[in-house]
Amino acid sequence: MTVAGQMLETYPQDLGGVDREKLLACIEACVACAQACTACADACLSEEMVAELRTCIRTDLDCADVCEATGRVLSRHTGYDANLTRAVLEACAAACKACGDECESHAQMHEHCRICAEACRACERACRELLDALR
Repeated sequence: MTVAGQMLETYPQDLGGVDREKLLACIEACVACAQACTACADACLSEEMVAELRTCIRTDLDCADVCEATGRVLSRHTGYDANLTRAVLEACAAACKACGDECESHAQMHEHCRICAEACRACERACRELLDALR
């Protein structure tokens, strides 16, 4: 079991009917996507054609920041605010879609962009699935 899973299991109060599996999947997808986006931005900076990757780098860094914030918000349950959680999940899904689209456009040339695009798609999916479960 992952650390995030252990923390959810040991939370002393009820999560208010939130689907634990979807919540855990989303937290873990956010963490993985943030790492992939950070690493992709760094790899882009090492490419010879770095100027052509400016948008990709910016999108990677924005997505990493949003995913990190989303993972942190989803990890806090005391004083839960459903409206804020939904807004953060929507923002994360949008950032992941934008980054996934951008990285996908470079995936044929850069393997790190292909991997990042996959992580973004997985995170976007996890955010949308959790959003659906919260409605």
